[in-house]
Amino acid sequence: MRKMLGITVCIISLCLFYCLNRKPQNPSALCKKSLDLAVEQYFTLDKTFPDSLFPRTLHPDGSLRTCRSDWWVSGFFPGSLWLLYEYSGNDSLKERALVRTAAVEKEKLNASDHDIGFKIGCSFGNGLRIAQVPGYTETMLTAARTLATRFNPRVGCIQSWGPNQERGWEFPVIVDNMMNLELLFRATSLTGDSAFYHIAVSHADRTLKNHYRPDGSCWHVLSYDPETGRVEKRNTAQGFSDESAWARGQSWGLYGFVMCYRETKAERYLSHAVKIADFLLNHPNLPKDGIPYWDYDAPDIPGTYRDTSAGAIMASALLELGDYVDTNRSLFYRDSAVRMLRSLSGDAFRSALNENGNFLLKHGVGSLPGQSEVDVPLTYGDYYYIEAMLRFLGTGQS
Repeated sequence: MRKMLGITVCIISLCLFYCLNRKPQNPSALCKKSLDLAVEQYFTLDKTFPDSLFPRTLHPDGSLRTCRSDWWVSGFFPGSLWLLYEYSGNDSLKERALVRTAAVEKEKLNASDHDIGFKIGCSFGNGLRIAQVPGYTETMLTAARTLATRFNPRVGCIQSWGPNQERGWEFPVIVDNMMNLELLFRATSLTGDSAFYHIAVSHADRTLKNHYRPDGSCWHVLSYDPETGRVEKRNTAQGFSDESAWARGQSWGLYGFVMCYRETKAERYLSHAVKIADFLLNHPNLPKDGIPYWDYDAPDIPGTYRDTSAGAIMASALLELGDYVDTNRSLFYRDSAVRMLRSLSGDAFRSALNENGNFLLKHGVGSLPGQSEVDVPLTYGDYYYIEAMLRFLGTGQS
């Protein structure tokens, strides 16, 4: 009995020694492993739905939930195919990216909301950048002109959604809209027409001034008076409360202001991005693994949902932000992003091959207050996860 006990203690000691002393996997190797898996998963996912539809998430029964091209997430799947082609050089991925991108093209004329930037920028924008596909430039420019029609010079912003009488929103502007300004900046770079640039800068400046609190967090929705430009309401529709820090909204804002600095080199955008990043990374409710809860102020932390989409967007933004700041901050931001990518690439958050509907990430949250897409994979979470890994490897755009 003593001999068996001694052997057991020895085995346990060796296991503990191994666990405590083994080195974590090299982050570059980890990203390549995850991207290789993503290529396989996305080839499989691509075969499961018609070319006229797009993957959105999973139904409660685990079946694939798709959407049409007019839904705001339609550009993310073709965009992910382009990014995976950029990584792998696999011509079959390029062929599928071309087909899936073509199915979004009609959205270049859809002026019903601000999401044309997501739809066309992620699909045609990546295809143009990576493969210089003929005809993609004109599609991008048409989409930019369409987006510009939603700009109100009195407000100084692009209107995100239509008016909502129930909520009292006359001219709603959401922080997510920062992401769509990239389409306008791209249009200026393609044509030299500064009108697109000035609209984007005006929108970013009003967002910086009106959307943000002194601590660096933001509201989700502001409603303006379209005649006077005055702010009438400040709300957080998809977060815990109007005054809370809804996680994905904070990530959208961070990413958007980093992108605005890249395109303008205006120091006010860089300073603001640093302020947002420091608020998020130093928040007492940010878990040690770096993957935020769905709202930083959710009352039931730690017993509530994480949002991998917010983590993936933040990781991608931090990697780019690290290129624009001093050495100490750069190391802090990059180390934080690597911590997030390690977490996202672990068993807790990344799905295995042929699991999770062949989406990459688990545990995303669309809108908990709306009970929509809660604790499920999200196509945009996958997109920014892929982008973040490519940025870390020095392959993707930054």
